[in-house]
Amino acid sequence: MRFVSTLALCLLALAAHAQGVLTFENTDHDFGKVAEGTMATYEFRFKNTGNQPIVIANAQASCGCTTPEWTKSPVLPGKSGIIKAVYNSAGRPGVFAKTVTVMSNATEASKVLSLKGTVLTKDELRATLTPAQLAASPSCCWSGPATTSGAWRPARSR
Repeated sequence: MRFVSTLALCLLALAAHAQGVLTFENTDHDFGKVAEGTMATYEFRFKNTGNQPIVIANAQASCGCTTPEWTKSPVLPGKSGIIKAVYNSAGRPGVFAKTVTVMSNATEASKVLSLKGTVLTKDELRATLTPAQLAASPSCCWSGPATTSGAWRPARSR
């Protein structure tokens, strides 16, 4: 009886070891400075370094301003996949820190990915650009009417 119990315990240990392992290249991303109104996008890349396929069951963002997309098909051992995170900066000036929680059948069933950055308003963005950068993209920073040449001109006083 003791032999059967020991054999069952060994088989259980082997079965527990036979799982996929989700190994990310990195779990944190800093966007740095982002212009307000842009969709800041980053792809977290991972590899299955285990010996069984991995299925990503869900990827849940910490708020509605971040949208995750992920590899839906099983990721075989040795193969790679992505978790794409898109942060909508519209109407959200200032510092941000968001997370995406990934749930899978890997040995570590839950993994948290982090995003951070600073959303700059048009005025803040204008202050960081050189004159050459401003001339190259006037629509990014001018709130007044633009002429066909792209130069901003104030309204005439009456």
